[in-house]
Amino acid sequence: MNAVDFKENHLDDIVPRWFAVYTRYKREKVVLERLQEKGIQTYLPVQRLTRRYDRKVREVELPLINCYIFTRITRKNYVQVLDTPDVLHFVRFSNNLIAIPEKEILLLQRVTGGQEDLEIEQHDGCRVGDEVEIVGGRLTGVKGILVEKRGKGNFLIELRNIGFSLRLQVDPSLLRRMGMRNR
Repeated sequence: MNAVDFKENHLDDIVPRWFAVYTRYKREKVVLERLQEKGIQTYLPVQRLTRRYDRKVREVELPLINCYIFTRITRKNYVQVLDTPDVLHFVRFSNNLIAIPEKEILLLQRVTGGQEDLEIEQHDGCRVGDEVEIVGGRLTGVKGILVEKRGKGNFLIELRNIGFSLRLQVDPSLLRRMGMRNR
């Protein structure tokens, strides 16, 4: 077999692993329910947003990543997931079915968790392009790149741990500079 023909598959017969599943547009919550009804462990990272309309304010939960849901399965659950209405396919990397490490799912869960109010001393000296670490709140220890300073009270950092980028708005008092990129 040629090295080009080799396909990697992280499905296991015994050990359940996390995989990303691609769903039809705006069907993530429905797929979540359907998979849970089948007894399949699932995770849908959602963000809570406040929407303001002419006459009311409404709190909504929207998927953090459109058309993605995460399933923790073994080989025997693979077809069950694919046979679920509104599931299009498993997300593959170069045609390989690659498991998502547990630590990356845990990071997503921390990113989408509840709000916390913490008072931590201000850390000055962070510049756009610096590698930063979050030093307070539920995201303590998460590292990223400072992308933008948004006014006095918020910095935008980018996380790349999950195979795609997430941008988070973080209070500057919760950041510590790790290193500098080439300027």
